[in-house]
Amino acid sequence: MSRMIHNHQTKAIRIAMAASAVTVLVAGGAVAAPKGQSPAKDRHFMTEAIEGDMSEVNMGKLAQQKGQSDQVKQFGQALQQDHGEHLQKAQQLASQNGMKVPSEPSKKQKAIYNRLEGMSGGRFDQAFAQAMVRDHQEDIKKYQKQAAANSPLSDFAQQTVPVLQKHLDMAKSLAK
Repeated sequence: MSRMIHNHQTKAIRIAMAASAVTVLVAGGAVAAPKGQSPAKDRHFMTEAIEGDMSEVNMGKLAQQKGQSDQVKQFGQALQQDHGEHLQKAQQLASQNGMKVPSEPSKKQKAIYNRLEGMSGGRFDQAFAQAMVRDHQEDIKKYQKQAAANSPLSDFAQQTVPVLQKHLDMAKSLAK
């Protein structure tokens, strides 16, 4: 009987210690979903998403100004509208999750914009279409990866993939 009481006491102590450890982890914010993505990866994804949206809005405006063909101008308008709406959602989601919201596109995106800004006519149309194909292929990979992650941002990413795919298809048809 004494041994049985001792086993129950030992078990109770172990449970209490485990519960204390969980409480400490939860209070410290160290608990993540088993297959979840780290908060740092979520922040990185959102930073890239917002920078990308800002860049696409700017590229859309540039295509409407510099595009030679009506298709390039229409694609630019679609980019500006779709990524403008997405940008607002992304900024709101980032703010709600206490993430820093970038205020401008990345250096790489600015460099591509500056290169295209110096072009005109058919040369612009072709370079723009090729840049948009590459950009949207990269974006789709990032968003699909985020959609597959066990993260608070997975649904947001999953809902974005079809729009990115539509833009990729449009860019491919322009690049032909």
